[in-house]
Amino acid sequence: MMTELQSFIKTYKDMVESVMVDEIDRLKAPLSLKKSMHYSLTAGGKRIRPILMLAVMSAFGADCSKGVKAAAAIEMVHTYSLIHDDLPSMDDDDLRRGKPTNHKVYGEALAILAGDALLTHSFYLLSTSPFTDRQKLELISSLSLRAGAEGMVGGQVADIEGENTQLTADELESIHLRKTGLLLQFSVSAGSIMSGVTEEQQRKLEDYALHIGLAFQIRDDVLDVEGNEIEIGKPVGSDESRNKSTYPALLGMQGAKEKLSQHLHLAKAALEDLPLQNNLLHELADMVVNRTS
Repeated sequence: MMTELQSFIKTYKDMVESVMVDEIDRLKAPLSLKKSMHYSLTAGGKRIRPILMLAVMSAFGADCSKGVKAAAAIEMVHTYSLIHDDLPSMDDDDLRRGKPTNHKVYGEALAILAGDALLTHSFYLLSTSPFTDRQKLELISSLSLRAGAEGMVGGQVADIEGENTQLTADELESIHLRKTGLLLQFSVSAGSIMSGVTEEQQRKLEDYALHIGLAFQIRDDVLDVEGNEIEIGKPVGSDESRNKSTYPALLGMQGAKEKLSQHLHLAKAALEDLPLQNNLLHELADMVVNRTS
């Protein structure tokens, strides 16, 4: 018997993926570009960011079907970041989700342009989502800040510059807050905007998302040591081979797992006193911590 979250994911994951494919198919763009975009979008993944966004809407009784375009937009941004992360000039990875990375199939130039196209089209999707002009402006503004120089891109730069350097735990946390946490925070923020929650409720939800983001990254670091290539879809030990600071390296494996539990606890604590209509956000927090890939 499926859990509430499994049922929710089954329903909305397919809807988000259908929107993404339809959006690429209808583009009046070079076929090679569309194939490259399509390849990475359909390579798999749990779709945690769009599911998180729609789960917020569900938790506050909003119509989730209205948020599917925005959910597709955040997955496009995430996919663009993965394509660029995998490039030889960045992490130089050959595998992503168990498949050859985009540049290994389509070449570096097309991979870069496919990522550019996905990022750009995400804002078009937000601009055409079925919400008020004010809400759409808030969505676009929020994503611009969290995905750009002050957020994910800035975090990626700090991550690169931190290679071959012994970072402190605070410096590592700062990188991951920007590189991973803020995009997850946008998912929650967008769900809040589309649900019309109060500013105080949105603040608590964003606090929840930041702790989820850090828990997500710590789990990634643990899997890079304890996982296997089939489960995580890429070679294990890739962080160590690039001399990157990780939570297990800084805190030890036991310390990293304790930190993971702390962030899970703080994420759930942020949900206290919110008028949630279901347990989806609690279940999502557990899924992030317990996932195998």
